[in-house]
Amino acid sequence: MPLTETEWDLVTTWARNYLLDTTDPHTQLAQYGFPPEFIGGLRLTQVSSDNARTLVHQSRTDIQRQLRLVEALTTIDRLAVLPDIVKAQEFLARLREDFRAHAARDNFRTCVLKNGAEAFIDRQDLRETLRRFVADPYKFILLVDGEPGSGRSYTYNFLRHIGQHAGFRPVRVTLSHTATAAKVVRRLADFVADPQESAAPLNPTELNDPLPSIDEAAHWVAGRATAVDERLWLVLDECDKLDPSSDVWDFIGQLGMAIYEHTAVHGDQAPRLVLLGYGRSMRQLPYDLRGNLVWDTARITEPDDLRAFFDQAFRESPPEMLGTGQLQESAIATLVDAAVHEVLQATGANGADREGYMRKLCTAAEGAIRVYQSL
Repeated sequence: MPLTETEWDLVTTWARNYLLDTTDPHTQLAQYGFPPEFIGGLRLTQVSSDNARTLVHQSRTDIQRQLRLVEALTTIDRLAVLPDIVKAQEFLARLREDFRAHAARDNFRTCVLKNGAEAFIDRQDLRETLRRFVADPYKFILLVDGEPGSGRSYTYNFLRHIGQHAGFRPVRVTLSHTATAAKVVRRLADFVADPQESAAPLNPTELNDPLPSIDEAAHWVAGRATAVDERLWLVLDECDKLDPSSDVWDFIGQLGMAIYEHTAVHGDQAPRLVLLGYGRSMRQLPYDLRGNLVWDTARITEPDDLRAFFDQAFRESPPEMLGTGQLQESAIATLVDAAVHEVLQATGANGADREGYMRKLCTAAEGAIRVYQSL
């Protein structure tokens, strides 16, 4: 089971008091087995509290890093003689179990996210597309098309799930009919700007010639996203809501080209771009990006998809009361039938109301999952 925010606060306190209470934090971390490339990427100062927050923040980006940090803490003599060592060893045991679970599970096939509380139904093509996309640094723009209500925006939830296991963090800006390049840049700046820098990002509306200024803003965003400590995926949602004449289309094209240039130099540390609700008939991206695109098409979930979802979810964690063998198989089949029926009844069996249909479907499915987990 992952550590909670309160528990990570406790880990940060231990790191500050027992690991980084030194004038030479780089050497201290090296002595406790942290690899040189990891230490070299940390912005450490003479302030132990700041160093502890930096260390924990970077360690939380990957389950192996989390495990390494807590393992190091449990070996510190000053902590080992205190009552807190019991809690530290408990955290270590939980992270080791979490690591074993992560290694044994195909995270791209997960159907219930967020500790068993959020349904992600079907999207089999997306799952395999993302598997290839994550593994290929030369494919750095993902475009998701599909009918309204088919779950295009819900793709973001699955990206957050995959990011926890693949070492990246998706950040989203939702577009609208009134969106402008300046507004989008300011929103992205909230995610990529260094809070210690006083310089504000370039505002495309303040210069007379909009195209060069949009180009500069796109390169600023791509450069800052490359320079931050964590790997970022920049998600622009509801692209189909944009006005056809919006300068956001120019910004999207320039941002793609800026990422193209940064990827050539920095590889996988450069950000990736995800465009949700981006149809094939919309404004085309620059020609140079044609080899870097990956497409996925969302579709409305059908009853068979819902049946497959419940069958997988119920089989992955069958309660003891269902018995074993053929008795369990029969009980699960009955529960799947009941869950499918109830969810379709709750959402409208034919899905005629496409707007928000997937949201209602997932909400009803999550209710069925909670009932199942209570058995």
